[in-house]
Amino acid sequence: MPALHCESLSKTYRVPEREPGLWNAAKSLFHRRTRDVEAVKAVSFNVEPGEVVGFLGPNGAGKTTTLKMLSGLLNPSDGNVRVLGFEPFRRQRDFLRQITLVMGNRNQLVWDLHVADSFERNRAIYRLQRPEFQQTVNELTELLDLGDLLRKPVRNLSLGERMKCEVAVALLHRPQILFLDEPTLGLDVTMQRRIRTFISDYNQRI
Repeated sequence: MPALHCESLSKTYRVPEREPGLWNAAKSLFHRRTRDVEAVKAVSFNVEPGEVVGFLGPNGAGKTTTLKMLSGLLNPSDGNVRVLGFEPFRRQRDFLRQITLVMGNRNQLVWDLHVADSFERNRAIYRLQRPEFQQTVNELTELLDLGDLLRKPVRNLSLGERMKCEVAVALLHRPQILFLDEPTLGLDVTMQRRIRTFISDYNQRI
């Protein structure tokens, strides 16, 4: 059974359409015209357990929209999707405990807290037992070379340091599936390589 199954997955947005000008803006308040925009059209694929799969395409191709549907942040307009046997958009607790989503432009870390305190916050959210949590923190600290970063306020981290910690906090509950949306955005070549190496190593461990 595939870990992830998509069949004709589609997402269409209905967006307002009006001509420029004050008069047209006023008219649109009473007679709104819309058009449909296809963000994702009939995507089908399977991902087997242990596979690492990447989406390639230009800006606006629907990569982020697809990831949001796979992680349950968006409801598909059409098609079927199953992740670990769950329908993602239902956002069931058992489903959420088995996946995570890391986006290069979104933060799970709390800006004004130390990194370790942000980790503790996620421990409480996922109701992780202390021994299991501490073992995971120790493993992630070694794999990602976090070291003294745990004792720093998030706001004092460099972009590369913050991204490493963002990946770590997203993995504290040991998810089976890791969705990544541009996790190396803005990082230098060395840090990009480290993140990719870590993802490969982590995939071998779970």
